[in-house]
Amino acid sequence: MARDYGSVALWEFIETGIEEVMTNPRGAVVAKTYHMARHMSMCSAVHDFCLLPREEREGSNSRTPLRPFSSRFARNGEDLYTNLKGYLTKHVVGVYEKSKTHVDEDLLSYYIREWDRYTTAAKLISDFFGHWTKNWLKTEIYYGRKDVFDVYTLHLVQWRDELFTDRNINVMVEALKLVEKQRNGMTIDQSQIKSLMDSFVALGLDETHRSRPSLDLYRYHFERPFMKATTRYYENESTQMVSEDTVFEYMEKVEIWLDEEKLRAEKYLHPDSIALLMKTCFRASVTAHLGLLHHKFQVLLENDRQECLAQMYRVFAKWNRVLVLLRRWFEAYVKESGLTCLEKVAAEGENLEPKMYVNALLEILIPNRNLVDRVFAGDSGFALSLNNACKELFNRNEICKTDSTRSPDLLAKYTDALLKNGESSEEADLDASLNHVMMVFKYIEDKDVFQELYSKMLPERYFRSSWASGDAEASMISKLIATCGFEYRHKYRNMLQDVQTSKALTKSYSDWRDKASDKEDTKKAFDSSYHVLNARVWLLTPPTTAFIPPPEILKNNTGFQKGYSEKYGGRDLTWLWNLCKGEMQANYIETAKVPYTFMVSAYQMAILLLFNDADVVTYKEAHKATKLSAEWLDPSLDVFVKTKVLLRSPKNGKSEPGTSYTLNYWFESKQVKVNLNLAIISDRSKKEMEQHTHETIQQDRQLILQSTIARIMKSHRKMKHVKLVQKTISQIESRFAPTVLNIEKAVDKLVEREYLERLDGEELGYLP
Repeated sequence: MARDYGSVALWEFIETGIEEVMTNPRGAVVAKTYHMARHMSMCSAVHDFCLLPREEREGSNSRTPLRPFSSRFARNGEDLYTNLKGYLTKHVVGVYEKSKTHVDEDLLSYYIREWDRYTTAAKLISDFFGHWTKNWLKTEIYYGRKDVFDVYTLHLVQWRDELFTDRNINVMVEALKLVEKQRNGMTIDQSQIKSLMDSFVALGLDETHRSRPSLDLYRYHFERPFMKATTRYYENESTQMVSEDTVFEYMEKVEIWLDEEKLRAEKYLHPDSIALLMKTCFRASVTAHLGLLHHKFQVLLENDRQECLAQMYRVFAKWNRVLVLLRRWFEAYVKESGLTCLEKVAAEGENLEPKMYVNALLEILIPNRNLVDRVFAGDSGFALSLNNACKELFNRNEICKTDSTRSPDLLAKYTDALLKNGESSEEADLDASLNHVMMVFKYIEDKDVFQELYSKMLPERYFRSSWASGDAEASMISKLIATCGFEYRHKYRNMLQDVQTSKALTKSYSDWRDKASDKEDTKKAFDSSYHVLNARVWLLTPPTTAFIPPPEILKNNTGFQKGYSEKYGGRDLTWLWNLCKGEMQANYIETAKVPYTFMVSAYQMAILLLFNDADVVTYKEAHKATKLSAEWLDPSLDVFVKTKVLLRSPKNGKSEPGTSYTLNYWFESKQVKVNLNLAIISDRSKKEMEQHTHETIQQDRQLILQSTIARIMKSHRKMKHVKLVQKTISQIESRFAPTVLNIEKAVDKLVEREYLERLDGEELGYLP
């Protein structure tokens, strides 16, 4: 119902109601509950003001509307807006003037108290103007006016313009003092800082996009000074502590600081500021002292202070950018300490033992891997840093400076020693030792060198009956297959299969011989074992000399060959006499309490059996009886003379025509079993064999490169030269590290053989 008031009287009524709410908003909330009539009268008064006839609006100064809207509501709405804005300006200025009488923490309390009262009242007053907002205000906004706001927003704008602009710095200073007190261990009212933060966020109005909140004001007036104060505080605190305390104590304190700041941020900062606060605290307490922390990190690694390192890692892990730096420090330490360790080993020069070298590599790898797992919580970044450092150390160190294949060569020799019988009692757990070999093997770039040498050493162990066990060999082969892929599976598995088949054939022949022979022949027969091996798999070198086996051996072998041919028709057996060996009992030495047993090669056995029929055997007689060439006969005789099994005449002569040999009836040895099957290879021969092996490896690499390039080009048809090099390296690097020069040689070879052609613009094409 319209009131019989003029515009002045009606506004005074509205203003009185607003003042009541503004003075005691909490009481107004209760009044609204119990005296709805008062609330309704305020809403009616606002409505009546908007419907006053023009002549009743004394002193009206409203401008003519900018749009075709003729209702009285539209004409009077702006006057109501102007009056409300004037009242709010007057009220906020009054609050501002009173704030000047408050200082220090009292100023902060006053500001928060007034802000809470003001915003609570704004919500109630906004209800009074609901009908006016729906009609006049929305119409004005619709037609593009930027200088009008809804009632609640108008309250915020006036607070910002009349009070906040001048007093925000003073209020913020007091808030920061409270925060510093809390950081120093004092108890404060955290709700005050939370309310202050809420006010700064609420005042961040985006006037160009009314529905979009803005944090610009909060960031500039609250977040920025808060972060500056945080930086200043922790720089002052950390500067003294980092130099005086131990790393463990300091990192423990930093971790406490970071946890406290996170709780602090969650309680009275905007969620968008939490990450920035953590970063700010971290920069001031950790990043600012990286130089000193780097030095202390190295000292901790050198002294194996795992607890301190773990504490340091937990702190650094809170910021990934600094954690990356810690990983680099770790990688640099592993490289530096590893090089120092390997330089000591390199002092051995050419006499370097494979075991010493591999143990040095394991001393680098295993402790640092344990550090990664236990101290750095298995962090993938630290694992990658360790891998990079080990890959560099194991392939490019002082020992590998002149020969890049030295690492796989020494590792293969160490593996060979492990897999030999009775090599050392120190390696109690053979499988664990083989696992260590594979740990090192993982970082070797030239894996093909190791594989080639291993393939050559495996038959040698087998023929000398010096391998630890078939299970150990099978275990090692399984590990190689798992690491290198199935390309080696066929070869190695066939080798082991031949071993098992040979055992079965030996037993089968022994059983057949016992049944087929009479008792007299059985007594004369001797125990023998046969190894029937696939020539394509084992790639064994046949004898380079003629040889007449002793009748005792020939009779036994002829029987085996006959039985094998009957069972496996069409298969040819080639006797590899250079790999055969046996044991002989020396019954001629009367001074020996127990007859000595000589372990000899087949060639040596043939020579010694000549002394069953003669006391003296000349060089020519030995050659005539065995047909051995000087390349094999001379070393065999030299071994007998060197070990004093035979006496040579003349004493200081050489193994040559005109020399004679007699048995040494006074031979003595500390061992009952005397190994005479010693390979006598000159240094020159060793170098020639190694050179031949490396030449074979290089030839195999060229074939692998050519086949890989051909396969890539067949699938792509055309490809740029640079891209082809990159793809080839990525596919080959798991076997060996190819050089660009070798790849280019392979490409030239394929072009020459008309598999590829050169096109314009450094491009290659595939020729089908």
